[in-house]
Amino acid sequence: MQRVREQVGIFSEEETATGEGVTVGVLDTGVGHHPDLAGRILCFRDFVGRRNLMYDNSGHGTHVCGILCGSGALSGGRCRGMAPGVRLVVGKVLDDRGGGSTESMLAGLEWILQVRERYGIRILNISVGIGSLEEETKERALQEKLEEVWESGILVVCAAGNKGPGDGTISGLGESRHVLTVGCHDGDYFRDSPGRCETYSGRGKRDGSLRKPDIVAPGTDIYSCNVGYYRRNGKVRNAYVAKSGTSMATPVAAGAAALAMQRYPGMSNEACRQKLQFTATDLGLPWNRQGWGMVNVKRLLE
Repeated sequence: MQRVREQVGIFSEEETATGEGVTVGVLDTGVGHHPDLAGRILCFRDFVGRRNLMYDNSGHGTHVCGILCGSGALSGGRCRGMAPGVRLVVGKVLDDRGGGSTESMLAGLEWILQVRERYGIRILNISVGIGSLEEETKERALQEKLEEVWESGILVVCAAGNKGPGDGTISGLGESRHVLTVGCHDGDYFRDSPGRCETYSGRGKRDGSLRKPDIVAPGTDIYSCNVGYYRRNGKVRNAYVAKSGTSMATPVAAGAAALAMQRYPGMSNEACRQKLQFTATDLGLPWNRQGWGMVNVKRLLE
């Protein structure tokens, strides 16, 4: 994460906002108990196993939350998240294999709407990539609910998905006009690696009327909170794990948005999206690969 923070323009923690006062909703595989996330989580709801206690039997959601707002305490700050002052409202909509249903996602979105005012949710992170839904009624219902969440004033940040690099491979969720769609690109890092996430990041349609993704962020080998950590001889072991994909790039962008919303408290979700777009670093790539470019926090907060 230290590499990622520097790459997107966070060079000094003392000079940067922390996201304090901003609440972010996360719909994912849940969230586990991790020292770096202590005190971050305001509320948890399980739409898969219907359990009452907070858990993550996949590790994906915990990793995403760490990128977003982990304190980095167990790493001396090296694995500190984008906005460590953020508070979380987490809904489990995916199972232990990262699979889920339209029904669980719809229930999660409706829940976010219900608790939005209670917890002051400003941003919703959805690091979930889905293909094109076969049933038009389900796809329409999902798009309408996303639109409802957006119109409530929440900035919805969605992953572009990992079905690239073909034309028009953006995730079904990321295709909506009412989301900030985040693709993956690591700039000059991993340039010679065949496994870099840019090679499989979902891409928009070259001739489509809706230009996606909106922006890109780093997403290859991102070290963040490992739900499978353990203690031995009084020390925490395996506190962090590396994961890759647009799922990892998405909370980088959501965290940047939280920093902007702390800096500019009256900022609307649409204004935040535009500011993220207009301050992004142009990588000189086709639009369907980079959108407006790489997240640039330094410019975003100026």
